[in-house]
Amino acid sequence: MTGIWGIVNVTPDSFSDGGRYLDVERAVAHGLRLRAEGATVLDIGGESTRPGADRVTPEVEQARVIPVIEQLTAAGAPVSIDTLNASTAAAAVRAGARIVNDVSGGLADPEMRAAVAESGADYAIGHWRGFSADMYANAEYRRVAREVAGELKERMGEAAASGIAPSRLIIDPGVGFAKAGQQNWDVLRGLDEIVALGPRVLIGTSRKRFLAETLDQGEPITETRRDLATAVTSALAARSGVWAVRVHDVAATRDALAIAHAWEG
Repeated sequence: MTGIWGIVNVTPDSFSDGGRYLDVERAVAHGLRLRAEGATVLDIGGESTRPGADRVTPEVEQARVIPVIEQLTAAGAPVSIDTLNASTAAAAVRAGARIVNDVSGGLADPEMRAAVAESGADYAIGHWRGFSADMYANAEYRRVAREVAGELKERMGEAAASGIAPSRLIIDPGVGFAKAGQQNWDVLRGLDEIVALGPRVLIGTSRKRFLAETLDQGEPITETRRDLATAVTSALAARSGVWAVRVHDVAATRDALAIAHAWEG
């Protein structure tokens, strides 16, 4: 079965749920609820990566996420830390996180790969071409899926050179990161090229702008509509062989994946 990563944003400014779970106890309760609904991993983030988001210091980021990670792992939940910072990754693994989810694939912090190698955690490498403030300036491609696969292969080689075994790698084509509108659909249609690279593949379409742009027919694009679109794309991604999907609404995605897997037999 395809895994489900439940998103827990301990931030004031994430694009979808910023501020809802900034309080530690609310974040922990939300994570436990997602776990009960079927999340196989809880992905904890303390810095927004939405387009145009401001950076925060590693100290602020760690103050947000470490207490949440400690409580969730103490409750038995598998946890990933969503961070661009090597020091946060190391602190999160010490607090119990099993996976470092770095949307930059090691490009944002030159110390990240060494920190992950030393930690023993699994490493999710995202496709990335720049920080949130200006990432769309780099959204130029000729063949999107092929170029994304090629750049992910480079990141995989860099991880291996840093001592991270291939068995510890997860790759993510970075839907929404330095990709505008139709380019995201091109990546999803080309998932075979990503899956063919070999490592486990993680996909995150949840509530992203390109879904709302596709749905827009002059009616409000509510959170419910974004979650339905997310569940559909997650089910289609599962049929393409991805290992896990990263979502806000675990219950809807769980049901969509159950139907997709039943269809496949």
